[in-house]
Amino acid sequence: MKKSKVYLTKEGFEEIKKEYKNLVDVERSKIAERIKSAREMGDISENAEYESARERQAFIEGRITELEEILKNVETIKENKNSDVVDVGCVVKVHVEGGEEEFYIVGAVEANPMERKISHESPLGLALMGKRIGDKVEVEAPVGKLTYTILSIK
Repeated sequence: MKKSKVYLTKEGFEEIKKEYKNLVDVERSKIAERIKSAREMGDISENAEYESARERQAFIEGRITELEEILKNVETIKENKNSDVVDVGCVVKVHVEGGEEEFYIVGAVEANPMERKISHESPLGLALMGKRIGDKVEVEAPVGKLTYTILSIK
């Protein structure tokens, strides 16, 4: 089975590396110490601190595995390409519903709609990919069908 690429901006890539390093170098040893302390309290079958520590350890190890997969398959987005076609890494200004909005097209891992970072895999991201200035795209939204007109691509 072929692994799919994980698109990240340079900043996103650095954040993922930083989180990974912290989990491996700091959090693993902290949780190991917490488990050791909880074991020393006696019977672990009814020890809430031990159970809590083991759950945290499982979360940390799961996240480490997830981050390792991301880092193995990462492709850093080339920003400010000044392209005439919408692609991952572009900032797209659109006209919608009588107003203008700007979206940064990023990979799914980095998407954050509150910061106007949308995934290339989202309904709007998919509709915009490969389009040019002046193109119109229709996207089904909870409020109904919205038409976006591309004003600029950076």
